[in-house]
Amino acid sequence: MSISLELIKKIREQSGAGINDVKEALEASGGDVEKTLEILRKKGQKIAQARAGRTTSQGVIEAYVHTNGKVGVLVAVACETDFVARNRDFKDFAHEVALQVAAANPLYLSPEDVPVDVLNQEKEIYCEQLKNEGKPEAMLDKIITAKLEKFYAEVCLLKQPYIKDDKLTIEQLLEQIIAKTGEKIRIVNFIRFSL
Repeated sequence: MSISLELIKKIREQSGAGINDVKEALEASGGDVEKTLEILRKKGQKIAQARAGRTTSQGVIEAYVHTNGKVGVLVAVACETDFVARNRDFKDFAHEVALQVAAANPLYLSPEDVPVDVLNQEKEIYCEQLKNEGKPEAMLDKIITAKLEKFYAEVCLLKQPYIKDDKLTIEQLLEQIIAKTGEKIRIVNFIRFSL
């Protein structure tokens, strides 16, 4: 199968993956761009998992103030080395996270950060709604689990759809930058101010 250099460049720009990785994924997918991007995304997840145990002692604090001056965000993003912390892709990622926080106003970083009392309250609300709708008892757990996933996508930064590409979550965007830089990267904290 012949793969054009233009196609490799296009997919490389979209995914941030290396040339050889893109070429291998294109060959594995038979030249299908969507399948290629999915293969690269999965590979990025594997790289992210392999890096999970490493320490992140470097990074940046990104500040963003919306043009109207009524919304401001601070985001702390950590990485392993100062070399990556100074890298343009890493800085762009930190900026994109700050934009996401400004636009989507997440309350928590991840589902693990949601307080138990808030989670229990949401479950009770869903349970009452479903009982009022007459849903069968056997289906309640499945439906509540699905509703909680939607809740996490609204209030947890890592689970939110990326504002510039709703096919990606912030967590997937994070996995992409980990694959691109080859280092463990994590969003440490964020704060959003608004008037």
